[in-house]
Amino acid sequence: MTIPLRSRFETELRVRPDDLDMNAHVHHSRYFDYVLAARYDQMERCYKMPMQEFLANGFGWVVKTAHLEYKRALGLGELITVRTWVEEFHKDGVKIHFEIIKKGNAKVSCDGWFHFIMTNLKTGRAEAIPDWIIKKYEI
Repeated sequence: MTIPLRSRFETELRVRPDDLDMNAHVHHSRYFDYVLAARYDQMERCYKMPMQEFLANGFGWVVKTAHLEYKRALGLGELITVRTWVEEFHKDGVKIHFEIIKKGNAKVSCDGWFHFIMTNLKTGRAEAIPDWIIKKYEI
């Protein structure tokens, strides 16, 4: 089931020294971390359902697919805005789109999407997303 959603939420982060690679710009793997940190923040602050609530109900999320397109390097100390939104729901998953924007010039540094699958923590298998969770995330 695909349900397009329009709410977009933002989290501000700063590039730390341990984010840099030997070329003195952010290592590609840290962009994953930025998106995940923003999602955890936004799950609690914007959707009013933090990750702890998923865990308490026996659910977890795993990444099935990740697509990132790098556009501009990020450097030490830069402030960034991570904007994410739920693009669509699937029976047992959700597609989250994102943009990582440089605060200094408002240009996109990286964008893309993640396809997360909901899992049952007891079985480790994919599980259909309950309607009560979809309702919380349809804002």
